[in-house]
Amino acid sequence: MLVEDDNVDAMTVRRAFKELNITNPVVRAVNGEEALDYLRAKGDKKPCVVLLDLNMPKMNGAEFLKAAKADESIKDIPVVVLTTSKEQYDIQESFKNGVAGYIVKPVDYKNFVEAVRTIKLYWTLSELPDGN
Repeated sequence: MLVEDDNVDAMTVRRAFKELNITNPVVRAVNGEEALDYLRAKGDKKPCVVLLDLNMPKMNGAEFLKAAKADESIKDIPVVVLTTSKEQYDIQESFKNGVAGYIVKPVDYKNFVEAVRTIKLYWTLSELPDGN
């Protein structure tokens, strides 16, 4: 799942997935509230990972993260922050609230693809509990 309000960034993620032959379906929510609604409604068909932007309207990524990690039905879904923020506060708060990783979005497309390749490699090698 991709939680991202910016259409260009969402398109860039999809383009990088295609370039890297990542065939997992990408469901997009444009804010944290929409993402929570989707995840809570999916029952056992939850995504294996959430890529989360922090800076969004309505419910931002930090608010989503706190709510998701407090919800028994979705708290085990790994969340990787993918954002433009390099602020130490954002990084510390994200990890304090249970993120699996924090990646600053590279501006250059080639570097962005490499960041997505790293995420893919990590999740390919990681063992996840049943149900994820």
